[in-house]
Amino acid sequence: MAQTSLKLFGADWCTKSSFLKNYLQSEWIEFEYYNVEKDAEAAEEVKALYDGKLKFPTIKVGDEHLKNPSISELKPFLKAKGFME
Repeated sequence: MAQTSLKLFGADWCTKSSFLKNYLQSEWIEFEYYNVEKDAEAAEEVKALYDGKLKFPTIKVGDEHLKNPSISELKPFLKAKGFME
């Protein structure tokens, strides 16, 4: 089982954020969702990853992150972090 929480940073109007949220839910993967437009602290956490730029969706586990990943990019990341078999 994964030892660190998975965070999804996105915006409610962003279709890719919604797609990733739905995908994680369909795989029964626990995650924390942060709307970067409503949560200033979450927005700052994302900006710290991208030289002050707000880029989303971003998936983050510990110190590692993916920007706007496809499912084929996301699956190996999730497997490596213990969220999928």
